[in-house]
Amino acid sequence: MDFPERFSNLPDYAFPRLRRLLDGHAAGGAPIAMTIGEPQHPPPAFLAEVLAANLDGFGKYPPNDGTPELLAAIAAWLQRRFGAQVDADRQIMALNGTREGLFNALLALCPEAKRGRRPVVLVPNPFYQVYAVAALAAEAEPRYVPATAATGFLPDYAALAPEVLDQVAVAYLCSPSNPQGAVASRDELARLIALAEKHDFLIFADECYSEIYRDAPPVGALQVAQEMGADPERVFVFHSLSKRSNLPGLRSGFVAGGAEGMARIKQLRNYAGAPLPLPLQRVAERAWADEAHVEVNRALYQEKYRIADKVFAGLQGYRAPAGGFFLWLPVEDGEQAALKLWRETGVRVLPGGYLGREVNGTNPGKGYIRVAMVAPKDDMQRGLEQLRDCLYR
Repeated sequence: MDFPERFSNLPDYAFPRLRRLLDGHAAGGAPIAMTIGEPQHPPPAFLAEVLAANLDGFGKYPPNDGTPELLAAIAAWLQRRFGAQVDADRQIMALNGTREGLFNALLALCPEAKRGRRPVVLVPNPFYQVYAVAALAAEAEPRYVPATAATGFLPDYAALAPEVLDQVAVAYLCSPSNPQGAVASRDELARLIALAEKHDFLIFADECYSEIYRDAPPVGALQVAQEMGADPERVFVFHSLSKRSNLPGLRSGFVAGGAEGMARIKQLRNYAGAPLPLPLQRVAERAWADEAHVEVNRALYQEKYRIADKVFAGLQGYRAPAGGFFLWLPVEDGEQAALKLWRETGVRVLPGGYLGREVNGTNPGKGYIRVAMVAPKDDMQRGLEQLRDCLYR
């Protein structure tokens, strides 16, 4: 039996790799999970009420693109939050989790060739792993671009050679970034959009962490593109209720962008996607319309930022994240550090190299661990203190 080769060189997904690294060893203390970005703050208080009122919706096929009410709620949120104007019917599609959208949008919009050659998809390195697999599924060439301390933990796509940029079909950008917590400024987004206009490629802006931030609200790519008067098909943004509203199990997000591109994404969804069940769409509608629970959630994370700053005060290389809920902590070797930490304390973290790719003999995540600040506050503080005492003292 012949199978496709394009996925044959993929490393295993991060969490099976982590289980193989750690599970053969006893925990050195009461386990504290700080690996996966699964929010543990309380979900919105209205969750049960809205769900219970709409249980009969499980007996109906859900609208493929999202209910009119949900799409209207998302459009209104984009206007309130970013000042972005979108047509709810033509420029938004509800997603069954943003991973679905980040993958399928590339299949729908990446051309088979650009300038007569295999298209290139730009991927920050380290990165959310779906970006690379989507590129391979589309038979494009993923180009891993360092997002390191030297570049402010965001990829410097403008540093690529013009002949490479001319082959680019899509560039992924995550802001606030996973795993480093860096936030792209308005000027940085404007420069990227101008680069995309010059070399004619799309931007897929993964903004799932946009509502968790330290100080100022992160700027949105769609907002900047509209302010610049860029091609309306240039930018597609992806958002989620998983982090914003502590609803990872709801699997609800959306993609928004140009009407022509959205029509292609929706057409693919007609055949290859799974719309969100109707009762869950009703919960999502309510969640996008409410900001009170988001403000409470953000305040909890801002308190966690302060705890982390205090715990790691004076640690060389510690960089307080501007957004998101991950710490990106420097170590000599991420795997060795994660194993030592587990065996001596029971704190479980993710080696940074599992989120990166080796390019020219270097994996930019190898010298880091990613720490998710999602546990209850007291557990998180205890875990961070144990981590500090184990790895840095």
